Amino acid sequence: MMAHRSPNFRHCLACLCILMAGGEAHAAEPPIELGGRRELFVDSHLIEKLSAARLHLHEPRDEGEVLKFDAPWEGIHSGYCTMIQDGGRFRAYYRGLPVTGRDGTANEVTCVAESEDGIHWTKPKLGLFESRGSTENNIVLAGDPPYSHNFSPFIDTRPGCPAHQRYKALCGLDTSGLVAFVSPDGLKWQKLQSEPVVPRQAPFKFIHMFDSQNLAFWSESEQKYVCYFRVWNGVRRIARCESADFTHWSEPVLMDYMTDGKPSPLEELYTNQTHPYFRAPHLYVAIAARFVPGRQAISDEEAAALKVAPGYHKDLSDAVLMVTRGGNVYDRTFLSSFIRPGIGAKNWVSRTNYPALGLLQTSPAEMSVYANQDYAQPTAHLHRYSLRLDGFVSARADYAGGELLTKPLTFTGDHLSLNFSTSAVGAIRVEIQDEAGQPIPGFAAADCVEVIGNEVDRTVRWKNGSSVAALAGKVVRLRFEIRDADLFALKFIK
Repeated sequence: MMAHRSPNFRHCLACLCILMAGGEAHAAEPPIELGGRRELFVDSHLIEKLSAARLHLHEPRDEGEVLKFDAPWEGIHSGYCTMIQDGGRFRAYYRGLPVTGRDGTANEVTCVAESEDGIHWTKPKLGLFESRGSTENNIVLAGDPPYSHNFSPFIDTRPGCPAHQRYKALCGLDTSGLVAFVSPDGLKWQKLQSEPVVPRQAPFKFIHMFDSQNLAFWSESEQKYVCYFRVWNGVRRIARCESADFTHWSEPVLMDYMTDGKPSPLEELYTNQTHPYFRAPHLYVAIAARFVPGRQAISDEEAAALKVAPGYHKDLSDAVLMVTRGGNVYDRTFLSSFIRPGIGAKNWVSRTNYPALGLLQTSPAEMSVYANQDYAQPTAHLHRYSLRLDGFVSARADYAGGELLTKPLTFTGDHLSLNFSTSAVGAIRVEIQDEAGQPIPGFAAADCVEVIGNEVDRTVRWKNGSSVAALAGKVVRLRFEIRDADLFALKFIK
């Protein structure tokens, strides 16, 4: 009979074997505490290994123009849009600017449009500010430059937030610093205090701070306010700062970009549009405007025919997708574009295709992302693109089939739900393994009822049923067999 070995003896023996093999002993990473969160396959956060499978970036579907910037106080330089859902109502906030000129003048106003479905938009007559001799307009902020240049509000979800401060915004330029505004209803705004809450101070090593959208929100996962904004550090970069109370903010730090575990190529990112994804708020999605200065796609003659404002056809831009879960690193799994410029010369002018901040759910299975188009042209407008819920990226395998193995994780819940799509011949099977990688009896791939179809939330079943409650709290791995199918997200549910 083999003598009993102590845990310390077994640990030392394992270390000795590793050292004899020429390696080093490293403590294993702790399992991911998934809990009941929804996780999207937008990066490698959950993924241990892909075999004959890959992460696939999905292209949003062009749904066309939804909002013209055609009021006299709006015009060719309208932009920096922010999309918000407040109960059953959608709102779009944006800068109105009908003339070309320097940033932060009294020509700039902040406008709002409203919608019940995110598709059909109207401009309310609010009676708050006068423009062109009338108060019958959709202006919510005016006459206080430079704050309408980049006014970008959010709804504060912090527990205990006072009702009269339910809406908040940070705005300003490098000359003013960031000033905090608050509102009970998103229409009538006032400054939280006269001094900037994020001043432009000498210790900051950046210049040209704050001159595009300055995005703030309450982070449920980090339990603090966070703010993302653009700075200049040789190229256009993104910085982040934090606050416990929205009044006192930390010194900004530059965000880094990583691709496959290595620093990403440094590109000019103009607006970052970082926000908590509404179905998984611990995951911040950034649909950023990639700016390519000095690259010209259309001729001077084409620009003149389109009545592009002078000089606004000598740069290009598109949209890219990044994600972060807090901290100062963006994951740029995909360097290619998320939204390409559309067909026709009008889509290839400077500062067009800038994404709006925020996603809206526009049907039971669909969400919409919006972008400025025809910038600096008489036809300037807001454009809508659609995706399935969670549909940024999928783990995809072709007809021959492939596999995805997750890292060790723990979960809470009774059932496993998937967001997926298969072909008529495709399928997904799920195997639940123990920490050592062995199939748990009753949850092997051979026991799984094939997952076939196209659904946002489908419960996985095995021969003995769908309950995984007996495995809750234990360290497990998930192995997905994927054939001619896409896997977008998973969630353990009650």
